[in-house]
Amino acid sequence: MAKMNIKSKAECTYDCISLGEVMLRLDPGEGRIRTTRQFRAWEGGGEYNVSRGLRRCFGKKTAIVTALADNEVGALIEDFMLQGGLDTQFVKWVDYDGCGRSVRNGLNFTERGFGIRGAKGVSDRGNTAASQLKPGDIDWEYIFGTLGARWMHTGGIFAALSETAAETVIEAVKIAKKHGTIVSYDLNYRPSLWKAIGGEAKAQEVNREIAKYVDVMIGNEEDFTACLGLEVEGNDENLKELDLSGYKSMIKNAMAEFPNFKVIATTLRTVKSATVNSWGAICYSEGKIHEAQLREDLEIMDRVGGGDSFASGLIYGFLEFNDGARAVEYGAAHGALAMTTPGDTTMATLSEVEKIIGGGSARVDR
Repeated sequence: MAKMNIKSKAECTYDCISLGEVMLRLDPGEGRIRTTRQFRAWEGGGEYNVSRGLRRCFGKKTAIVTALADNEVGALIEDFMLQGGLDTQFVKWVDYDGCGRSVRNGLNFTERGFGIRGAKGVSDRGNTAASQLKPGDIDWEYIFGTLGARWMHTGGIFAALSETAAETVIEAVKIAKKHGTIVSYDLNYRPSLWKAIGGEAKAQEVNREIAKYVDVMIGNEEDFTACLGLEVEGNDENLKELDLSGYKSMIKNAMAEFPNFKVIATTLRTVKSATVNSWGAICYSEGKIHEAQLREDLEIMDRVGGGDSFASGLIYGFLEFNDGARAVEYGAAHGALAMTTPGDTTMATLSEVEKIIGGGSARVDR
């Protein structure tokens, strides 16, 4: 198979455009959501985190397409996004009604977990501005046709928010493809988002339709099964150990069902405890499966956002080198580093990622 035909920097205003919801993450630190008396505030969102990582760690020019209720919480989320370096001109601001009857901004309460206590997330995101985005709200022809973007990223979290959110994804990816933009999609299955609207059956209906327009499909073992109906055989449901042959078989089945896929990438995580995971990744591209270095017993501070940071490193590898073997190493290393710091989003630098890829140690730098 041939390499992906990625547009040059000279042709485009943006390296990557993300479509998704951005929420206010409220983090109790080492405590519990149910007992804390203080929260640390961050921003976060599965699709947003990817473009933020591309900007902050990898120096790419990125933008976010989302919607926010026009109030003080929305202004705080925007301030976080501006600190992240993203272009926010495509944020749709929606008039706030004073109490959130018609529109609001999403909140995400997230505790990190420790040892035998797993991480826990509680989303409060019903009726948000982003969930109400619909076809026709965003001028995609202007974004992809006039300005130009080398890459577009979105995912299954945003698509699960409402019928119109899923329709907006399909509208966006169709126009992106029309203008030669590479489209990546992270399945990011969240049972809590689907359970009230049809569960796995609805998740598969929506995601299988979107998958027809995707070049680069990203997910983990649960994602591919729940969202696309593709079984990963031989794996322990508690993720104590992973059978790599099951993934390779799943990838072959995915390529047979969706021949438009040019790349399939999946993270490989075995969970020994909330703070010790083994972490790796594989990537199918150009007819070959590439395996990243497996990091056994990786010590983790905050696992939330690790998969998003994998995606941003993977995308960087393709944008910069258009090489699957290198891309999966950048993705796995960036994801590993992102999980050593708190919050959804990366604090890593490109030099740190490349040091880890090269086998560098954790000795002090001074």
